[in-house]
Amino acid sequence: MASQDWFEKDFYKALGVSKDVSEADLKKTYRKLARKYHPDSNPGDTAAEAKFKEISEAYAVLSDAEQRAEYDQMRALGAGAPRFATGGRGGGFEDVFGGMFGQSGSGGRQSYSSSDFEDIFGSMFGGGGFGQSTGGFRGFGGPTRGRDLSATTTLDFVTAINGDTIRLQPAGGKPISVRIPAGVADGQKIRLKGKGEPSPDGGEAGDLVITVTVRKHPVFERDGLNLRVDVPVTFAEATLGATIEVPTLDGPLVKLKVPAATPSGRVMRVKGRGVTTKKGTGDLLATVHVVVPRHVPADAKKHLEAFEKAMPKENPRDELMARAG
Repeated sequence: MASQDWFEKDFYKALGVSKDVSEADLKKTYRKLARKYHPDSNPGDTAAEAKFKEISEAYAVLSDAEQRAEYDQMRALGAGAPRFATGGRGGGFEDVFGGMFGQSGSGGRQSYSSSDFEDIFGSMFGGGGFGQSTGGFRGFGGPTRGRDLSATTTLDFVTAINGDTIRLQPAGGKPISVRIPAGVADGQKIRLKGKGEPSPDGGEAGDLVITVTVRKHPVFERDGLNLRVDVPVTFAEATLGATIEVPTLDGPLVKLKVPAATPSGRVMRVKGRGVTTKKGTGDLLATVHVVVPRHVPADAKKHLEAFEKAMPKENPRDELMARAG
């Protein structure tokens, strides 16, 4: 957008807000209008499309604190009227700058050099030279970048680990297909460059920032690139040792050897069956939990009592007592 347009356009009126509107109310009003006039909601309606462009242009300026301050200053200076019109007495730059350069009231004309205009624009709009990108005179420094859009999505555990293509509806934007990379974590943000709001004046589009929520899995839990799973074993398996089967996230079972005399809580590692990302591949960590039977038949109980008598007289809590002092 060319900066001289600011003299001619009332962005506050376009959005239907007061000049002292807060940032929060400005955003709320814009989003409401954007939904109402968005081309997707009004197919073939050229008036709605024009209105959408008008409010987008207005919001792009007023939502930027620096641009808004410059706009307010320029509008106050120009009193809201077009000031760059050509022809006719009293029109053009003389109306705005005549008093500043000492124009006489008798209709005489003062000659100005280009440095005069650099001085006045520099002092008003941030010190940069007229037409330079370092100056505050927005528009001569390049087009405005579109605003970033945000979206949230909730993925099931398997989709987050393996990756997938999903369909999203960003706030204020069109539905788009998004490729979710493998191994995305709960709470992670994904930035898609150029998928945000278009620039109101032909500049670079904003980005789309997606916040991911991952549902919990009934069996597996993520730990960095590793996956954790709790594996129950019987007293006999833990005592005598056994080869058991353990589930994996991708389906096939894997065999896991439990050594004799394995205590409850020991972690067994299955290499390469964790999360795969660009950073590498993790492991499956199986935590052994010894399960005590709820009911012991009479015959089994006799064998268990005989086992107890045959075992050395040891108290597994001796070390605990000694450390407790």
